[in-house]
Amino acid sequence: MNYPKKVTVPSSPQTACIFNIQKFSIHDGPGIRTVVFFKGCPLRCTWCANPESQNAFPEQMWDKTKQEYVTQGKDMTVDEVLTEVMKDLPFYEESGGGVTLSGGEVLYQATFAKKLLAELKQQSIHTAIETTAWTNPLIFEDFIKDVDYLMIDLKHYDSAAHREGTKVKNEIIIENLRIAKAAGKEVLIRIPVIPDYNDSLEDARHFSKLIASIGLTDVNLLPFHQFGENKYELLEREYAFTGVRQYQAEDLDDYRQIFLEEGLNCYF
Repeated sequence: MNYPKKVTVPSSPQTACIFNIQKFSIHDGPGIRTVVFFKGCPLRCTWCANPESQNAFPEQMWDKTKQEYVTQGKDMTVDEVLTEVMKDLPFYEESGGGVTLSGGEVLYQATFAKKLLAELKQQSIHTAIETTAWTNPLIFEDFIKDVDYLMIDLKHYDSAAHREGTKVKNEIIIENLRIAKAAGKEVLIRIPVIPDYNDSLEDARHFSKLIASIGLTDVNLLPFHQFGENKYELLEREYAFTGVRQYQAEDLDDYRQIFLEEGLNCYF
């Protein structure tokens, strides 16, 4: 199988384009966390709720409140990011939290992120990543050595359908899931449940069997929402899901039940 030799952006490993550092998060790993959002992603999910994260460089987005364009993303050094996240060390220590690297796609700027992870581990800080896991498996295997907790998105079990919805196939994602399992990492698989894409009960059966076959057990279902719809207008881009109804957790009770029947720990 032909894997991409490199999916990181051709920029200096001394800096990375960061578009947000979010404090006091309780939904991005255990405990209270600071989340560092890296700009740039190799996928182009048609439902993406953070379109400002897709390009790996600063760009302008209209701010309705200020009535002016504001820059999304800025180049930061490892020391600058570390200084910012270390401000919340007492919260990590009290809650069992830490720092989560997210995106975009953190693996898109892997060299920089690996340096940051190493610095965090030097400070005995719990580390987590939110990732598509779409990268060369050799890069992935090395990258996760300093990662304590992995939240990996799985958009579709079928490679052709995965490519239709995201512009990339899923084989390397599945291989990297196996690598994470073999490495003994704590892994949470997250499935965005998208209308008319992967939301049928048959889809749930295929997902659950694939996940069980890898030996993973924890699944977080993410019902489709419209939180990012307005961003497309502000970026002057088209949005494929305009007017599509959001899902609520209760809409997917039967969907979730299939994962439970497969013996998986599945929740919203």
